[in-house]
Amino acid sequence: MLKLATLFSGIGAIEQALKIMNIDYEIKFACDNGERELPLNKEEIDQIIKKMSEVQRKEYIDNLYKKTGKENLMQKSYMLNYNINEEDFYQDVRFLNGEKYKEQVDLLVGGSPCQSFSVNGKRGGFEDTRGTLFYEYARIVKEVQPKVFIFENVKGMLTHDNGATWDTIKNTFEQLEYQIYIKHDKNGKENPILNAMDYGIPQNRQRIFVVGINKKAKTKKEFKFPEKIKLKNKVSDYLDKNVDAKYYLGQKGFEFVTTHPSRAQVGCDVMRCQKANQQFNWNGDFIFEEFDKIKTNEKILKKAYVGIWNNKKGVIRKITPRECLRLMGFMDDFIIDINDQNMYRQSGNSIVVNVLMALINEIISTGVWEEL
Repeated sequence: MLKLATLFSGIGAIEQALKIMNIDYEIKFACDNGERELPLNKEEIDQIIKKMSEVQRKEYIDNLYKKTGKENLMQKSYMLNYNINEEDFYQDVRFLNGEKYKEQVDLLVGGSPCQSFSVNGKRGGFEDTRGTLFYEYARIVKEVQPKVFIFENVKGMLTHDNGATWDTIKNTFEQLEYQIYIKHDKNGKENPILNAMDYGIPQNRQRIFVVGINKKAKTKKEFKFPEKIKLKNKVSDYLDKNVDAKYYLGQKGFEFVTTHPSRAQVGCDVMRCQKANQQFNWNGDFIFEEFDKIKTNEKILKKAYVGIWNNKKGVIRKITPRECLRLMGFMDDFIIDINDQNMYRQSGNSIVVNVLMALINEIISTGVWEEL
């Protein structure tokens, strides 16, 4: 059984990937603060908890977040869908002691918010990332020593701070006693980006992926990044035939999304990379339905504006949260128990499941997990 751990866990894209692939796994720990902030800084909290036991520290941090009065909706979605002990779900990566799980993890997955680093000269290594959440990610890898880690991040990290951020990240990874794999193109030029549309999902979503394999782990061959596959599906393949009237746009919305192509697109076969809040600020992809399809549906006709788009008469609606999840590779048995606005955000912040599946297949082929 594969022992899994995740940081910035979100709604569990890697868990979905393993489930679809019928790979038995056990969650050792997960961590996500649900996009909440604490009133105290890390240094102040460290002073308070330094003499506490492991259990007391976690209880203190959990209570600090409870006192914010904001529910961790990410944790709510995660706990509803995956089997994990509550004591192994952490609210804040900064106070997670990876030593507790040392050499107990086969795969660690996560990304971190993109932040500038204080780079001292050209060294740009582990110490230069202090005070950032990437430092915490690297620290956990160093403490836990998983057999394999997968790091994911936004494309903008490559050019962030004129490339200094990416250079520092690479140098930091090199210090972790891992064989680091970063994709290169056919000409040997570094190109660490994988696009969801190259792995079976009709979404132009480009993300950085780095794979690290512990140098102490036994392998039978080198890891290689998965080959692209021809895209066979369209956005329309993921849509429901009948959708609640609340998702249809009125006149203002209809006119906005049909006259602002740089901000919204309608009826495309491949969706753009969806922003976390894309469905409630007129920013993202929308679906056009011809009038004949809905002409007998009184609820939709009462809510929706009937207009002309591409010389066709019809209505326009949002993509529903369930459809967004499908377009991220999630199965329909994923339980939704939060409002639409937050579900859109959680979906938009996730990793595309199909890309992770492609990476997992290649990791398996190295033989690093053969003893499981």
